[in-house]
Amino acid sequence: MPAFPQAAAVSTRDSRLRSNLRHATHTIRAKRAQAVAELADWDRLRSAGAAIKDRTLRHLDHYLVQLEESVTRAGGRVHWAADAAEANRIVTELVRATGETEVVKVKSMTTQEIGLNEALERAGIHAYETDLAELIVQLGDDLPSHILVPAIHRNRGEIRDIFRDRMANWGRPAPEGLSDRSADLAEAARLHLREKFLRAKVGVSGANFMVAETGTLVIVESEGNGRMCLTLPETLISVVGIEKVVPTWRDLEVFLQTLPRSSTAERMNPYTSMWTGTTDGDGPRFFHLVLLDNGRTDTLADQVGRQALRCIRCSACLNVCPVYERAGGHAYGSPYPGPIGAILTPQLRGLASPLEESLPYASSLCGACFEVCPVAIDIPEVLVHLRERVVEGGVVTLRGTRTVIKPARRHRAERAMMRAARWTFDHPGALRHGQRLLSRTRGLLPGRLPGPGRAWTDTRELPDVPAESFRDWWARTRGDAT
Repeated sequence: MPAFPQAAAVSTRDSRLRSNLRHATHTIRAKRAQAVAELADWDRLRSAGAAIKDRTLRHLDHYLVQLEESVTRAGGRVHWAADAAEANRIVTELVRATGETEVVKVKSMTTQEIGLNEALERAGIHAYETDLAELIVQLGDDLPSHILVPAIHRNRGEIRDIFRDRMANWGRPAPEGLSDRSADLAEAARLHLREKFLRAKVGVSGANFMVAETGTLVIVESEGNGRMCLTLPETLISVVGIEKVVPTWRDLEVFLQTLPRSSTAERMNPYTSMWTGTTDGDGPRFFHLVLLDNGRTDTLADQVGRQALRCIRCSACLNVCPVYERAGGHAYGSPYPGPIGAILTPQLRGLASPLEESLPYASSLCGACFEVCPVAIDIPEVLVHLRERVVEGGVVTLRGTRTVIKPARRHRAERAMMRAARWTFDHPGALRHGQRLLSRTRGLLPGRLPGPGRAWTDTRELPDVPAESFRDWWARTRGDAT
């Protein structure tokens, strides 16, 4: 994947994409504000959610062991996956053991992170997305661009064309004469998916939360497809990041108030599904929980960056972000776009390529993301922290081992400038002489910076240099008085 600036340079020129994003994010943003305003104790709920997450992360080892014991006691089986490859291998072997070659999926962001669909396809197993937006993305051979609304970059006309052209390749074709009315598109998807729900013997899910004290998993959704995936198949395999655990049902209560309001702007989700192990004659006969690390333990070792693990995937930060609104989700090169993706992806993957190195810079640092986050993740703080890591390098944890990483090569000029600035500010005499030199030569200064600074002045004007510095002005006008 290209670095964020290169990808964003392409997406920002797509006027239809920008129109789709602007309309959708502004609509969701306004509705969320109304839903949050209904709660007089929203700030206290927000603080409680952050405190619960922080306490859980501090004692994550304890709660994960408790979760495993609870799930096992309830008739489920727990598998531990250190990385994407191990998780894909576990799920593939579990599906193969059933003898089936098809699975239906719900809440699949974590499986997108590990590339599960592609791994299953290589094993001859077809995975069918059942969320409407995920279905659109899959049929269109596309990638998600939003956490809550993965097909936010598509309008109704585009969705109609995708259904007409591609549905028949995946199962039941779209109805003849399909229009772009929302109700008609939803009905086409319902008819297409219903045969898959009734035929599937294996379901694959994620989860919004896992309750350690009982081993209960929770999914909140709006369409009912989750309820079908969780109850109809004989075998259910849930792939969940280890940070999704909460200690108790009382803790879960907080998030069932904040998540719907921050994501879909609803008081509660239309479908809240919970399952605890297996029950004879009710739901799947076999339940497997795959607990995924894939960089989360490394992230936990970072005292500043671990805030990202509080995230409950509400997408509120995306809907207020001016950078996301203009660049779209695909520019982030990850299933986690927007501000949360800009801090989560570099930590889960490490600074392994120009893409991860560029993501902490995909922000104006305006702070709107922090203001709306229901678990108070200080995203600007983490962005600045990761920028320092990119430029300066330093000690990080990679795959459980403390490692010293080198500064990114592309930031040599930036490092040199910062070191020169630090030296100058440490030597007031040099700073004073430099200011006077700039003032006396201000008529000769160019309107644009040369070399690496040229990209900065492509979209900004250099500020005018004053005729005299503040220090000189103060000495001239107030020097005698002081």
